[in-house]
Amino acid sequence: MAATLACAPDAVLSHETAAALWRIQTARPGDIHVSVPVGTSHELPGIVAHRRKGLGGQDVARRHNIPVTAPIRTLIDLATRVPPGPLEAAVNEADKLDLADPPSLRAALDARRGQPGTRPLRAILDRATFALTDSDLERRFLPIAERAGLPPPDTQSNVNGVRVDFHWPNLGLVVETDGLRYHRTAEQQSKDRLRDQRHAAAGLTPLRFTYWQVRYDPAHVEGTLRAVARRLVGPRQAA
Repeated sequence: MAATLACAPDAVLSHETAAALWRIQTARPGDIHVSVPVGTSHELPGIVAHRRKGLGGQDVARRHNIPVTAPIRTLIDLATRVPPGPLEAAVNEADKLDLADPPSLRAALDARRGQPGTRPLRAILDRATFALTDSDLERRFLPIAERAGLPPPDTQSNVNGVRVDFHWPNLGLVVETDGLRYHRTAEQQSKDRLRDQRHAAAGLTPLRFTYWQVRYDPAHVEGTLRAVARRLVGPRQAA
C-alpha cells in the first residue's frame, strides 16, 4: 500500500508483486512492482514503476484493500517476465484459487490479441499437454504420457472416493506421482498403499511413480506406461 501511495493516486501493484499478493506466485525479496499512468514520473528506491496507458476497469481490483492488477491482467504481465514453467504454474494456481479459469483466460487473451504477454500464455493454454495440475512434478508427467501414446487423462478427479492425479476411465488406469514433500512419511506411504489397494479392488490398475523417476528417468516411466496401456487395451477391445 505504501508503494502505491508513494507513486501516484492511480498506482496499482502489478507484475511479480501482484502475483505474490494474489498468491499465484511465491513472494520473493526485491523491488516492488507498481503500474502508474503514462506521464507519471517517479524514481523511488525499491520500486519499479511500469508506465502504462489505459490501465483501469476490469484490469484493476483490490485485495486486502490494496489496489492491484486483476488476476488475468497479472498473468498477462507476468508472461512478459517469467519463463514458461513458472508461468504455467501461476496459471494452475490462479485456477486452483478460483481467480481465473482457463476458458476465461483464453477469452481474455483473444480480446487482447497483440498485447505483450498474450502470446506465451496462449501457447501454454493451447498446448496439447496442458492440464490443470497441482505440482510441477505432475506437469512434467503429462508430456511423458503423451509420448507413451496415451490420450489426455482426467486430472485431479475423484475415483473410488479419493482424488487422484491422473485417470484414464477407458483404460481403467490410475496414476499417482509422488512428490518429495507429501509422500515421504511412513504415515503417508501407508495411506498411499491403501489408496492403491482400493483402486485394485475396484478393478482398476494403479501405478505410482516417484519424483526421481519422472524427473530423471522419464524413459522408464514412458516404457512402463506404454506396456501397461498395451495390456489394458487388449481386454477392452475384446469386450
